[in-house]
Amino acid sequence: MRLLGVIDVLHGRAVHARAGARDRYAPVTAVASVSIDPGDTLAVAKAYIDRLGLMELYVADLDAILRHPGDADRSSRGSPAAPLAAMGVPIWLDAGVTSVAEATRALTVGATTVIVGLETLPSFATLEEICTVAGGDRVAFSLDLREGEPILDPGGSMSREPVIRMAERAAAAGARTVIVLDLARVGTARLMDVGLIAGVRAAVPDVALLVGGGVRGLDDIERLADLGCDGALVATALHNGRLGRTEVAAAHQIGREGSHGRERR
Repeated sequence: MRLLGVIDVLHGRAVHARAGARDRYAPVTAVASVSIDPGDTLAVAKAYIDRLGLMELYVADLDAILRHPGDADRSSRGSPAAPLAAMGVPIWLDAGVTSVAEATRALTVGATTVIVGLETLPSFATLEEICTVAGGDRVAFSLDLREGEPILDPGGSMSREPVIRMAERAAAAGARTVIVLDLARVGTARLMDVGLIAGVRAAVPDVALLVGGGVRGLDDIERLADLGCDGALVATALHNGRLGRTEVAAAHQIGREGSHGRERR
């Protein structure tokens, strides 16, 4: 199983996401139960990599996702992915990408994988364009949900469809990875609906499938592996110590052995 250590960045600080209530996110103050300077993005990343043994980072640029026009400091800070890319691990960047130009910019600042989220996606035609230009293997479609219901861009042309159908359309558009992310469960210790995950896995068997939202520890990761998932996005369990270095190593071992004989690499 691939474990991606999530760093949510708001106004230049790493924040603790909880239940999708972004106006109430507070700075991260500890990783693996060890205190850090509140909101220190580089300290969070360093702890993930050096202390816990994570090999990939998922960076959510919340200012870009939320389109904060009044963030006067944003232009001087630049993308939070840029300094993290120098740490030598793959960076998955979620920056509210809505076009080929924005996807190209994400890759230019150091992302190895660009996230295209349903929450800000204008249309599946746009996703197909991004996959054609960037390469589908460098694009992950985030199936953004709230309590199992799709989150759509009110300014886009997307129509509400069943979750599984949206996963199928993303795969048909060329995305080689699908992330099922329920914002209502992030930071709440409520694992996602396993029936929904199993349904998505069956619908898109040929793409990598990752899950985010409510992953509490190694038991949940093993359960996801048994459902055929390829990885998980984790943050809270890293902050509070429920996923330590031993558990991270064990999760990676599940991936190498292949859950129930499945080897998806």
